[in-house]
Amino acid sequence: MSVQTDAFFDTVTGTVSYLVYDRAGGHAAIVDPVLDYEPTAGRISHAGAERIARRVRERGLSIDWLLETHVHADHLSGAAWLQSRLGGLIGIGRHVDAVQRHFKPLFGLGDDFAADGAPFDLLLDDGDTLPLGGLAIKVLHLPGHTAADVGYRICDAVFIGDTLFMPDIGSARCDFPGGDAARLFRSVQRLYALPPDTRLFLCHDYPHDGREPAWQTTVAAQRAGNIHIRDGVDEAAFVALRTARDATLAMPVLILPAIQVNIRAGRLPDADENGTRYLKIPLDAL
Repeated sequence: MSVQTDAFFDTVTGTVSYLVYDRAGGHAAIVDPVLDYEPTAGRISHAGAERIARRVRERGLSIDWLLETHVHADHLSGAAWLQSRLGGLIGIGRHVDAVQRHFKPLFGLGDDFAADGAPFDLLLDDGDTLPLGGLAIKVLHLPGHTAADVGYRICDAVFIGDTLFMPDIGSARCDFPGGDAARLFRSVQRLYALPPDTRLFLCHDYPHDGREPAWQTTVAAQRAGNIHIRDGVDEAAFVALRTARDATLAMPVLILPAIQVNIRAGRLPDADENGTRYLKIPLDAL
């Protein structure tokens, strides 16, 4: 039995979300869903998440899991909204607590925010296995982009988050809190040790030179052609390249709204006394 995969590309953020399942009418997981957010108006909408929900209903699927590869800095998570409509448990790598502890003081979160992995339903360790009908999801800890990144291996497919991009784009930045280029190099080598025809499903694509967006590649294609980290590039060379490149990058446009929502598993803040919900924008802090 092989895993079935439907991909959903969000053109605004360049994010790819996935619906993965064992068979039509069977069991499914949603990986890295997106909540639409208009920053100039501070407006939340659900077109992207609703596309996934419609596909779930069309396929007659039962949602067991909503899985995040990491705490995203470039989009708000749609996991909580989808959970409220489709069920399932929200999971992320266990080391998310380190991300929560870092950002709790930045956003002035009070004592009611424990920074211990809550409000995620599942904190996943390297090697953990989740059932998916007749299939199994194996968790791979892939730190480097952040300390908490994980991938999800199902049969010959691995959903690797921001660990790598398409070969012509390269690799993820490592200058976020807990990020480390040397650790990313080692995480990539772990992926490169998988069979060459292993399919790698990516969380983002930023196409250039007129090519269409793409999000599926293979271990063999990455080892042969990734512009940052292919066969023959050693750790020292990669760390130097990645560090120099990170020094030129601006902060993601949605990092401040995204992080404070995503460390809450995609749950929005409670409404204030006036009935309005507020996100915090710390000034001169990044």
